[in-house]
Amino acid sequence: MSAMSPVTPDRDGTPILGCHVDALSWTGTLDLIVKWARRRESRYVCICNVHSVVTARRDPDFQAVLTSADAALPDGMPLAWYLRRHGFKDQQRINGPDLLARLSARAASLGLPVFFIGSTAAILARMTARLRCSQPALDIVGTLSPPFRSLTPRENESIAAEIQRSGARIVFVGLGCPKQERWMAEQRGRIPAVMIGVGAAFDFHAGQQPRAPRWMRDHGLEWLHRLRCEPRRLWRRYLVTNSLFAWYLLRELFAARAWASSVRD
Repeated sequence: MSAMSPVTPDRDGTPILGCHVDALSWTGTLDLIVKWARRRESRYVCICNVHSVVTARRDPDFQAVLTSADAALPDGMPLAWYLRRHGFKDQQRINGPDLLARLSARAASLGLPVFFIGSTAAILARMTARLRCSQPALDIVGTLSPPFRSLTPRENESIAAEIQRSGARIVFVGLGCPKQERWMAEQRGRIPAVMIGVGAAFDFHAGQQPRAPRWMRDHGLEWLHRLRCEPRRLWRRYLVTNSLFAWYLLRELFAARAWASSVRD
């Protein structure tokens, strides 16, 4: 993994379960990524939700991956609500599917080449066909469906070399959490592009999975929609991580109150 980059003082945001989450608007997010992409900077962006911060709370190595990210964006509504309660009252939810759509449109208008890695070859083909239809000017310079297992060092070197040769400035990574975040951290410094972990966004844009209605997304209920669509795969994840998220926050709240009380005494 690349050396940890400390959170710089000019990054607005707050720690959530020990992971810094940035307070950025949609405009600020897109402008920041485009600035890095134009400069061919090797950066990685994590899109954080309850599952990722709870995983990081239980796994110090993964927490280091999130902490060292160049940007950690609040995907889940609970994280956006947390930021709002801690001084960032207008914080928006920056989610993977919408970020892929908005950034693809911006990349098309600016001539920034993009690359997609993750999911299956069939889903990549359907997604890129739809994107080319909606964004004819989008320069898709490559797609890759890696094996559904841990990659060997040689395979990672080969993938990095392929992306470098493509000339991509933005790399959308759909390997799932925490695999995609670990992979991006390992590739920072090797791939001269902005890597963005977008989770299940490829499935949505390929039409493989329906998105939740807007009202559910706006009220923090997209997880319920996804659970209804994939109960066998997701029930344990949501039951455990949502419960742990609430428990960890309550522990932090009680600890903070106990500390404040001891200071007053």
